[in-house]
Formats: sequence, structure tokens, C-alpha cells
Amino acid sequence: MMATRGLVVAANGAAATSQPLATAAALAVLGRGGTFADAAIAASAVLCVIEPWNSHLGGDAFLIVHDAKRRETLAYNASGAAPQSATLASYPNGVPIHGPRSATVPGLVDAWFELHARHGALPFLELLVPALDYAFSGYPAGPRAIKKFAEFVHVPGLEALGTKTPALGEMIRQPELAWSLEELATHGREAFYSGAIAKKIVAASDGHFTMADLAAHKTRILAPLSVGYRGLTVHCQPPPSQGMILAQELALAEGFDLVAMTEAQRTHILVECKKRAFADRFAYLADPEWRDIPLTKLLSEPYLAKRRAEIGATATAMLPRPAGAGGDEGQDTTYFLVADSHGNAVSFIQSVFHNFGSAWIPGGTGILFNNRLTGFSLDPASPNVLAPGKRPAHTLNAWIATHPDGSLALVGGTPGANIQVQTNLQLLVNTLDLGLDPQEAIERPRWQHSSDGGNTGQSETGLGVLEIEDRADASLFTALTERGHDTRPIGPWAHGSAAQLLKVLPSGAYAVGSDPRCDGHAGGI
Repeated sequence: MMATRGLVVAANGAAATSQPLATAAALAVLGRGGTFADAAIAASAVLCVIEPWNSHLGGDAFLIVHDAKRRETLAYNASGAAPQSATLASYPNGVPIHGPRSATVPGLVDAWFELHARHGALPFLELLVPALDYAFSGYPAGPRAIKKFAEFVHVPGLEALGTKTPALGEMIRQPELAWSLEELATHGREAFYSGAIAKKIVAASDGHFTMADLAAHKTRILAPLSVGYRGLTVHCQPPPSQGMILAQELALAEGFDLVAMTEAQRTHILVECKKRAFADRFAYLADPEWRDIPLTKLLSEPYLAKRRAEIGATATAMLPRPAGAGGDEGQDTTYFLVADSHGNAVSFIQSVFHNFGSAWIPGGTGILFNNRLTGFSLDPASPNVLAPGKRPAHTLNAWIATHPDGSLALVGGTPGANIQVQTNLQLLVNTLDLGLDPQEAIERPRWQHSSDGGNTGQSETGLGVLEIEDRADASLFTALTERGHDTRPIGPWAHGSAAQLLKVLPSGAYAVGSDPRCDGHAGGI
């Protein structure tokens, strides 16, 4: 297929993000001799400043990190827990979308310091300089920022993010956020979790957070949830991330000869694999420190064979979602990747959950908080039921694939709520089964399946709606409709994801693609 963007090929490092200024920050750090981790922290901080609707210092992060020298791949879970005040009894009318009572303890900042401690080389202060400059001196509003601020101009509390109705190119300044970044650069992690920033957070939270809640946070660094696919090992996020869905989708798809199929047959099989993986997610996914999740069984060949046998030639209804499985699935997130000249890489996803998260910015901090507490269920029967100190089930997931010798092969991911794992499945199939390069794999027309078309955060019930970008051949819609799918076209680039994808070439150079469905930009040195 003909891509709309050129494939980026680079030998000395690469980055792909949802925003060109963040990509530039990452590449500048790599160019100064920084590691992949240094560059990722710089990009992450810039994204918080210039795309606050997607992520911020008050949000969470999940990372997959590949260490080339050790040939080791690890998963970082930097999601925060519900504070001790967040009991079921304290939410008789449900969890509000906005305000401090919708937030969990943020984990992104802790992830920066954990990553830097293990893999950083440059001084931490130096990594925050680009973000500090954009916060203090301002960044120019682009079309997407203008659109997002206009959509949420009615939401109170966002004034600290700068003007709410910017013009194209207008400089948006955030002096309070610049203060917080300076505190982190000067005093380190403690500024956020026990120091001056923490005190401002607690004072503004109306009793929702305590200093003990913030001090108790820690990033979990774990073995990833890994599955084999087409000769590679794909390393996914373990629970409470929905990475278990991607792992199961791939394990199910591994049993089908997708290359020999028509486009309609292949899409049908993948959608049916998706339905079964989501059914198991809703039945089991929760904080694994609070509930056992039978991952060994769900990824065992006997169980997978049973699931594959359920897939026939026609569409099936999604299995009923268990009573009380609830919890919102969120809407807005950002994903990026960085690799350095030594073959080290990070697959990095961060979020405040909904657009502009909780819309709560503790006075004097400029830090926008998540509303991840809405991701809990309030039904005691749910595995994902709210409890103090518990982490909610997360849509956030990122992945890396390695060769049998443990060397890096692929890095990829996307935002997109419940369609994250659907998009990641398609990226891997496009690359490993269909042989497309990263830019082609990203730009190929995509499908998304949900209960109600366009609502990717809604519960999964019934036959569902299969939406496909209308650049796909008309015969695909006809064939899938004949198979019983409720198939509907969406705009040519309207799929609700924004992927970044990197492939390691035989020479060791990187081939990198970035999604035209967002402001994405891939670059290399």
C-alpha cells in the first residue's frame, strides 16, 4: 500500500510521539548523549505541558522497558491507588467525573525517577528543561489544542492551563506548572510525594488525599506478560492493565493461518478473538495484589483451543458482562516510544483518563489530576470494586516484541481506551503476518469493535458494532455484513487511536512510523 508519510529510518536513535515538539525534545536529548530513558522523560514532561487533555503530572503511566545489554524486558506499572478516604460508603451517588474526589494517587512522576535511576545518564534537571521552558515561556497553540480547549471551555477549574480559547500560534503559559517542574528538578521525587508539591495537593483536596496516601505510592517493576507470536515474544503489561487482552488475542490468533485468509475472513477471526479476550477481562481483571487472576489458565493451550473452537464462520454475540464488572474505561491518553543507539528502548503510555482528567488543579501547582477513580466499580460483586489502597483496572497498555535471542524486534502502542488492545493486535498482524513496514502498518484502514459505535469506553454486550474506516474496499463491508457483523463505515482516518511503531532492521537500524490520525511525528538521528 502507499503510505501518506515517509518511513523514518535511523541508526543512532529514534523517537515517535503524538506531538512534534515532544519528538524534538527526545531527539535533542539523544543527540547530547542521553539514554533512551533520558529522552523518554524529556518527551513525557513536554507532552504533559503541551497536551494536558491527554496526560499530566497528576496522571499515571505504564512502560515496557528493554535493556539491550542484559537482553531483559521489564514492565513498569506506575498506576496509583485509591486514597484511604475512598470507601464505597463515601460514594453513595457514584464517583463524580470532576473534582479531587475522582482522583487516585498519581504515578507518572514516580515512574520518571524510577526510570532515571535505572537507565538515566544526564542530570534530571537537564531533562526537564524543555518542559520548563514551554511552561514558563509558553508553547504556541496548534489546531488540536484550539479544538480541545474549545470543547471544554465550559468546564471550570482549567484556568491554570492557560487561556481557554487560544488563537493559532498564541503562546500558552503555565507559570504554576513551571514552579512544580522546578521543584522536581531541584528536590527530586520527594517534592511531589512528601515535599512542597505534596503539601499543596493535600491542602487543596478537601480531605480526599493525605500525606500518607502520597508517600505510600510506589512504581511496581515486574516481569511482563509475555506470549509467543509468529516466532517473536510479545511482552505485554500484566494486570491491572488490559495488556492481558492483547496477550490473549495474540495467543488465540496464533492458531489461525491469517495470511491464507481473505481480508474479510481475517477481520472476522480477529474480531471474534477480541470478543473472547474481552469477556475474560471483564470476568477477572482487577488489582492483582487484591485478587488472584488465572492468567496461566487463560493463556494455556487447552483453554485457548476451547476458545478458538467457539469461533465459526459467522459473528457471535459478546458474552454477557458479569454483573458489577463496571467502571469507566476512559477516553484520552498519549503513547510514545524511544530507542537509543545501543538497542535500548521504552514503550511508554501516560494518561489522565478522561479529557482533562478530573479538571482539578491544586492551587499553586499547575498540575492537572486524573479522574481514574471512576475506573472502579461500586458493586461489591465486581473484581474491580473500589477499596482504599487498591488500584483500578486500567486500559493503559504498551508492548515490545523481542527475537528468540532476546534482542529487540518491535516497539509499539497507541492510546484509545478499549480499542488500544484492538489496534495493537492489528499493528502486530499487519507487521508480522502481512509484512508491512511500520508506516504502512499504521496507515492501513483499521477496525474497532464496541457495544455502541463510537463509544469505545462502553461495556461490551450483545453483537456489538464493527466500525471500519471507509478507505477499506467496499467488498469488505459486504462480506462482513454477510457474516452477521453489524458493520458500519467511519471517516477515512476516524479510527480512535494514534499509533507509533518501530521495527529493528537486520542492520540494526530503526524503521519508525507515526500515525497521521493525530499530530504524530517520528524522527531519528
